[in-house]
Amino acid sequence: MTDTITPDTDPMNPVGSPSIDPVAEPRALTPHVSISRVVILVNTLSGSVGPRAVAEVEAIMADYPCEAEIVELVGATMDDQIDVALASKPDVLFVLAGDGTARAVASKAGPKGPLVAPLPGGTMNMLPKALYGTADWKLALRNTLENGSSQCVAGGRVEGQSFYCAGIFGSPALWAPAREAMRTGKLSLAWTYGRRALKRAFSGKIRVELDGGRARRSEALALISPLISKAMDEHTGLEAAAMDPADAAQAFRLAATALFSDWRQDPSVVTQPARRIRIRARSKIPAVLDGEPTLLHHDTMVTFIPDAFQALAPDPQPQGETA
Repeated sequence: MTDTITPDTDPMNPVGSPSIDPVAEPRALTPHVSISRVVILVNTLSGSVGPRAVAEVEAIMADYPCEAEIVELVGATMDDQIDVALASKPDVLFVLAGDGTARAVASKAGPKGPLVAPLPGGTMNMLPKALYGTADWKLALRNTLENGSSQCVAGGRVEGQSFYCAGIFGSPALWAPAREAMRTGKLSLAWTYGRRALKRAFSGKIRVELDGGRARRSEALALISPLISKAMDEHTGLEAAAMDPADAAQAFRLAATALFSDWRQDPSVVTQPARRIRIRARSKIPAVLDGEPTLLHHDTMVTFIPDAFQALAPDPQPQGETA
């Protein structure tokens, strides 16, 4: 006697289909690079990440046919965790953390390290926004997994620190922390930064030498990477923009323009390409590197790095198209 398989007559399943939960097919990974193993570094305390980020990353990675190791970064051991992740040689190292951590990972990876994908997890997210065009890290993660390709990212290096979007050197750099505090609603902190900037602003010009040329006095200098500049070829150099704001109000506007839009549109900016830039002042030089404020030696050298690291990011616009 042959057993007969009868349809499931569950009233919740009126069409008679078998009552077996369907298994979702894995989502396809990008055809542009081979991805079998990834490491995702997550700092839940950073900017726009949040305490649920590890679980959210796990849920997203479950949709893709690759091995994923998720590492929650801890302040005191963060540097060692980054080194261990790089030493494990993943196909891609995703970074869901602040701007400083993303820069540190990219710098350590270098051109011969694994592909690096710095997701927007910080406050300003200059590098992630330049690569992915969004501040939504979940969207950037999925889009990169499904459409990403290897992209060489150029940048600059000064006193052991790297930047891949832009650096501002001189008095207007003092206004960048004030503007960012204002943007995030920290009015008291913005006032503190603003008063500090007013006290130091225009106390002395900087001297700038581009590729060994004649020294030029300027209020400030902006160095724009090929990733941001619409005027520079990838391997040509940094776009050096000499800034001469007339007053504090113009300096504030200039700092905002330099950090968030096309710098060359500002009427007080004159630009030219450069690969080695010497900057001198009478005292330490305030600077902002990819949104991170810092102080540099009074006589410092910035060097263009044509092959700083390899990023995994969705294909850029086809050649011939403009944003």
